[in-house]
Amino acid sequence: MTRRLQYPEAAEELGIEESWLRRHIKQLPHKKLGRTVYFTDADLERIDQLHHHEPTTGPLAAPPKPSPAAAPHPLANLRPLPRRGKALANVS
Repeated sequence: MTRRLQYPEAAEELGIEESWLRRHIKQLPHKKLGRTVYFTDADLERIDQLHHHEPTTGPLAAPPKPSPAAAPHPLANLRPLPRRGKALANVS
């Protein structure tokens, strides 16, 4: 059976203030049964995904990915067509 967590339990599970959940409820995934608001485990996981940010600088930042600059660009061999006047002169 799926857990149904109300505001206090959901806030504790997420590690945030209950007041933050109440203020942002319109933007968060949740379920309602009458007037009772509750959160499932899937809702809590989605809230965590929506508001999870990885650091981009500093000691906790992930190392940069190597750039594929070594491989040539797939369109590097394309050359423009000759001008119309020159193309017609070469045909006859």
